[in-house]
Amino acid sequence: MKLFFHKLTHWEYWPFLVVYIPVYFLWAFYALRARSIFFFNACNPTIKNGGFMMESKKEIYDLIPQEFYPKTELIKEGASYEKVLDVIHESGIKFPLIAKPDIGLRGSAVKKIDTLDELKSYTEKAGFDYLVQDLIPYPNEIGVFYVRYPPDTSGEKEGRITGIVAKEFLIVTGNGFSTIEELIKENPRYELQLKVLKKEYGKKLSTILAQGEKINLVPYGNHARGAKFIDGTDWVTPELNATLNKICLQIDGFYFGRIDLMYNSLEELERGENFSIVELNGAGSEPTHIYDPKHSIFFAWKELFRHITYMFEISVENHKRGFPYLEHKAGMKEYRMHLEQSKKIVNF
Repeated sequence: MKLFFHKLTHWEYWPFLVVYIPVYFLWAFYALRARSIFFFNACNPTIKNGGFMMESKKEIYDLIPQEFYPKTELIKEGASYEKVLDVIHESGIKFPLIAKPDIGLRGSAVKKIDTLDELKSYTEKAGFDYLVQDLIPYPNEIGVFYVRYPPDTSGEKEGRITGIVAKEFLIVTGNGFSTIEELIKENPRYELQLKVLKKEYGKKLSTILAQGEKINLVPYGNHARGAKFIDGTDWVTPELNATLNKICLQIDGFYFGRIDLMYNSLEELERGENFSIVELNGAGSEPTHIYDPKHSIFFAWKELFRHITYMFEISVENHKRGFPYLEHKAGMKEYRMHLEQSKKIVNF
């Protein structure tokens, strides 16, 4: 009951379909204006479906200069464990590593892999294409929302940051007498993840951590996996905006979306030093700074409306430049494939 009321009184835990009810009406309005439900296809012309559904992470990484992201290899569904070992050996990817679906869903089936046994288990269970990737060594993570209008329609060559979300990982700190499970239960945000954590860590949750000892139970900043999202939009500086433009202007056809970055310090990130891209998300991106617990649902709706308007306007401008909207029949087929893919990942 404690967790039920916590979720009820914190809108960030409400079902996606409920939070987005007002957004559907705005989407319908824009769809009528564009004469296409799937107008987002023109938003990022080089990314499949504009990055709204069924987009391959590997294909997106291939658009990004290699210097900006960790070593990443695609593993096709059904590949043998031996084949995966060969790929890792040839690429130089080291343990611990990250395994995640090539076509993902809000952090589902993303795993930190520490051992060969864990890799074998992931390989045997994965009923989808997935990526193996070097673990990024930097301690901090943010998501930066970036918007750029086509230069031949807006007259602006550069884009701008429209939101930043900082992420606090699911880290517990020992007191010398409580088990990890007991420490998890002290925080409702963490306790909501207990069922999944028990599956992943098993008896390890009975370990008693020493005073001050810390353990990061989910080493990636995903809200659905217990990370706390903090609105860092006021961190935007001209220097940080310049760094994002340096990156994004090298990504052909990218105009709208969120780049998740891990970095050492904000000062170094502003200088374009010591950072790495975790992922680039396109038209399906959320301005995730809305999930800061200090924000009301009304603030969230305002930001969602603002960003969907950016996406619509960019899509219309790109459509004028010759990039098509997705035809209805093809769009519905992609949507059905998206639902099937989502089931595979959620059931992993």
